[in-house]
Amino acid sequence: MSVIQRLSPGWLLDHLSFINKINYQIHQPHEPRGSQKESTPVCFDSLQMNSLSSVGFSAAFTASDSTTEPEKDGENCRTQKYAFRSELFNVVKPYIAPAVHEACRQSNEKEDTVNNVKQETSISVVGKIRELILDGSSQLIQEGLRSGFLYQLLEKRDKCSNLITLPLDTCSLSGLCEMAKHLPSLNGMELQTLQLVEEDSSVAEQDLFSRFVENNSSFSKMITLMGQKYLLPPNSSFLLSDISCMQPLLNCGKTFDVIVMDPPWQNKSVKRSNRYSYLSPLQIQQIPVPQLAAPNCLVVTWVTNRQKHLRFVKDELYPAWSVEVLAEWHWVKITSAGEYVFPLDSPHKKPYEGLILGRVQAKATLPLRSTDVTMPPIPDHKLIVSVPCVLHSHKPPLAEVLKDYIKPGGECLELFARNLQPGWTSWGNEVLKFQHVDYFVALESGC
Repeated sequence: MSVIQRLSPGWLLDHLSFINKINYQIHQPHEPRGSQKESTPVCFDSLQMNSLSSVGFSAAFTASDSTTEPEKDGENCRTQKYAFRSELFNVVKPYIAPAVHEACRQSNEKEDTVNNVKQETSISVVGKIRELILDGSSQLIQEGLRSGFLYQLLEKRDKCSNLITLPLDTCSLSGLCEMAKHLPSLNGMELQTLQLVEEDSSVAEQDLFSRFVENNSSFSKMITLMGQKYLLPPNSSFLLSDISCMQPLLNCGKTFDVIVMDPPWQNKSVKRSNRYSYLSPLQIQQIPVPQLAAPNCLVVTWVTNRQKHLRFVKDELYPAWSVEVLAEWHWVKITSAGEYVFPLDSPHKKPYEGLILGRVQAKATLPLRSTDVTMPPIPDHKLIVSVPCVLHSHKPPLAEVLKDYIKPGGECLELFARNLQPGWTSWGNEVLKFQHVDYFVALESGC
């Protein structure tokens, strides 16, 4: 269970525990001694990408079944168990020191002399959110400290303040997706679902782009893509594709009872850096949520702290999808000692993000399944409090938090996902990013 405490304000979550309760255990053949080589991240420049384009992708991708039964003699097999790297949740002190924050705040007060009406409105909204978060998160944090899940680390900060060495970035999945959609082999072709089942010994040379992939096994599997290894949790499915190649998801034969999405919102820092792609409001609105949604589907959208994006979701996006807005929740990010990762009244970075929850109106969905299941109402102004992962945009799991508001056994979908979950379908052009084996450690091996 990822839920550590559940109180009237919301939930205190343990994200790391959620990941490591997944059965990341695989069976694979032993490599001969002396033949093991360190894996090197494979990244490609434009010339190499063009070269791959000319020869085709199929030879570059392999999907190896990780559930191969051990050999009888025990010499040619090994069982390997993996756990997510705990240091990626090693947040022991706030990201911004109070003195730096105060200097920043005073500087901004001198500059804020225009757009007074908009500024006053924004301050009013932020003030209400601040009060809600301060009161609610304090209760959850105190319970976390009392139970021992959160603990004071003041005397250990100096020892724990070293920079974490993160795994090297792998080749750009989003860039490969962009290129893959132009290949003749994918244009106009409806690829069948690729099912990875327990009995398979291997699925060699399969193109994993723009194809719906299912791991129906109760075991994890290891796949290799462009020389990089990724772990697939049991009973999970995904589509790795560009937003223009979502048809396999529409063709998979499922409609979903909950759809969680984390769109790449446009902002000034993204424009300046040119590091991340983003979608315009019109592009986000064109995502085929009505076609993917089952009757009474719960839709949850992560939103940045810009009021512009919040208003767009509530006033334009959800109405366009025939989704009724029901609640606004907040994810509050804290350290292992229960402090906010940013000051609560910071003029820039906030220690929280928003979620807008709504339900698709029944008349707007395809009549594929019965709507006789009555779900409890969605409560407003709930908080999700957790220690964040240091990896950018690795959101906390919502499965246990949302389970009371969707029917038992409901189909779950995450859009713009960067990781996989058992029992969920995931889509995105970086959907395997945080499944890279370098984000995990091998716990044990043997036959």
